[in-house]
Amino acid sequence: MAYAIGHISGCHLNPAVTVGLAAGGRFPTGQILPYLIAQVAGAIVAAWLLYVIASGAPGFDVTKGFASNGYDAHSPGQYSMIVCFITEVVMTMMFLFIIMGSTHGRAPAGFAPLAIGLALVMIHLVSIPVTNTSVNPARSTGPALFVGGWALAQLWLFWVAPLIGGALGGVIYRWLSEEPTGVVAGAKTA
Repeated sequence: MAYAIGHISGCHLNPAVTVGLAAGGRFPTGQILPYLIAQVAGAIVAAWLLYVIASGAPGFDVTKGFASNGYDAHSPGQYSMIVCFITEVVMTMMFLFIIMGSTHGRAPAGFAPLAIGLALVMIHLVSIPVTNTSVNPARSTGPALFVGGWALAQLWLFWVAPLIGGALGGVIYRWLSEEPTGVVAGAKTA
């Protein structure tokens, strides 16, 4: 999707990315709310579509989790709330750091979506056993609305932790890296 719509909207499909980019000085704070509304609406429509497809299978039971994020008894590996919180903060922070670095004006052109996609694969491989992987509050909201109960009760963590992680990643990258001020890949900019 980064290759497909990155040039249109920046491909922010994730509130934590939008908040992190704003914290890193790469996105106007006045645009955060409209992006968040669109991201959550898109996630709800996507979850509905998956629900329609999945419910066609014999024995489908949405109460089994529907890939909702969870901690304690609802974590795939039964991880505690604090471990799940730390995991989501750190994974989202790393994700934003990679996004900020791969889209930096001095980064090789055209490779950002590849770096971002591979980073997201790694994040999922590490954190699916812990939380079912959020790092995206919108993605967490969609399935939780269909599962209800415990998924909605635990949804707060999958908003708070990724937003903190995204903001930390943006701020830390901004602190460590200067933006280019006129030279990009050897060419002068206007």
